[in-house]
Amino acid sequence: MEAYGQILLIAMPAFFGLVLFEKFYGIWKGNDTVPLNDMIASLSSGITNVTKDVLGLSLAVISYQWLHSKLGFFQIEDSWLVYLIAFFALDFAGYWTHRIAHEYNLFWNNHIIHHSSEEFNLACALRQSISSIVKIFAIFLLPAALLGVPPEVIAIVAPLHLFAQFWYHTRHIGKMGFLEKIIVTPSHHRVHHAINPEYLDKNYGQIFIFWDKWFGTYQEEQDDIPAVYGVTRPVRTWNPIKINFMHLWLLIKDAWRTEKWSDKLKIWFMPLGWRPDDVTEKYPVDKIEDVYHFEKYNPELSKGLLIWSFGQLIVLLLLISYLFSNLAAIGSPGIFYYGAFIFLTVYSYTELMDRNPNAWAWELLKSAFAFYILLSSGDWFGLNSYLPGAVYFLVFYLALSFILSIWFSSKKESMVIAN
Repeated sequence: MEAYGQILLIAMPAFFGLVLFEKFYGIWKGNDTVPLNDMIASLSSGITNVTKDVLGLSLAVISYQWLHSKLGFFQIEDSWLVYLIAFFALDFAGYWTHRIAHEYNLFWNNHIIHHSSEEFNLACALRQSISSIVKIFAIFLLPAALLGVPPEVIAIVAPLHLFAQFWYHTRHIGKMGFLEKIIVTPSHHRVHHAINPEYLDKNYGQIFIFWDKWFGTYQEEQDDIPAVYGVTRPVRTWNPIKINFMHLWLLIKDAWRTEKWSDKLKIWFMPLGWRPDDVTEKYPVDKIEDVYHFEKYNPELSKGLLIWSFGQLIVLLLLISYLFSNLAAIGSPGIFYYGAFIFLTVYSYTELMDRNPNAWAWELLKSAFAFYILLSSGDWFGLNSYLPGAVYFLVFYLALSFILSIWFSSKKESMVIAN
C-alpha cells in the first residue's frame, strides 16, 4: 500500500503533465481532442481509483501468492527471464479479464467507467474503476504460478504493465507500421473504444495485439469508418462515482422487476446488454441507435464554473499527494476518513458540473465533514507540522468552495464551453 502510494507520487504529475501536453498540442495543431469538462471528469475518476487502490479497498477471489505456493512446480532463477515471463503472463491475464468485462453483464459494471467518455484522449485512460471490489484477475495468472514466477516479481511488473497502457489513448498518432502486428497501438485502441457496429467489442489486448489475432477478436481501424466513442447506453454525467455503479443499479432494478425467478438469477451471467423481455418492454432504457447522429453530453457551463472545477481538481491533487506521502503517519482509521473526504469532494464538484441544482447539498456535507475533522483534531492529519499555517488555507478553501457552490447552483448558465 505504501509502496504503491510512493509510485503514484511520481506517476500522477507525469500523467497530468502528459494530459496537458496533449491538450495544448491539439490546440496548436487545430485539433483539440481534450475538452476541459471531459478532462476534469476523467482526472477526477483517476483520483477516486488510485485512492481506492492505495487504501486497499478490494478483495481478491484467489491471491496470486496462494496460487504460487500451491501450484508452483518450477522455480525460475531471479533473472531478466522471470520478469519477461511475468510481463507476458500479466498481459495474457489482462486480455481475458478485459474480454470477460465486455461480454458478461455482471463484470461490465467494473469497466463501464473506462469507456464512459465520448472522447478519446490520454485523460480518458485514467477513467478507472472503483467498483471492482472483488477481483478475479489472479485466476488468469495460473501459467505464471505454474512456472514459479515469484509474487514479488508480479508486484514489481504489474504497475509497469498498467502504466504502459496509458500512451495509446490518443487520436494524434496514426498507424505505426510493423508495430501494428505486435503491440497495441493507438489505432487498435481507438477501435476498442468505438461504438460503431463494425468495431464494437474488439481489440481487448493491453500490450500485445496478437492475443486478439489468436483468439478471434481483432479488428483493424478502417479509414472510411471514423470511430465514434462512448457507450451505447450513454451515461449522461460527469460524476465518476455515479458512473461506476449505474450498470449495477440497472441490473438490480431489472432483477427486482422481472417476474420470472429464472431471469432474476440469469440476468447477472448473460451476455452484456441482455435484459428480461418483460422488463425491456415496461422499462426501456436510453440507447444510441445511430452512432453517427446523437448528441454528446455537454451541459451548459460558464467559463467561471469550468475554471473553478479545474481549481477544485488541482486542490484535490495536492491533498492526495499529501495523503500518499504520509500513509504510515496518518494511519488507520485516519486514511479512510481522508479517503471519504476525497470521494465527497469529487462527488460534489462533478454534480455541480452536471448542473444539479442540489449540488450545494453535497458541498455542505463535504465541508461539514472536513470542519468536523479540523475541529476535533485541531489539524488536518498532521499537515500543520509540515506546512505551518496550512490549516488556515484549507479553511479558506472550504469556505470559498461552499459559497461558490451555492452561487453556481443558483445560477442559470448561458454559455456552453467545452474547451
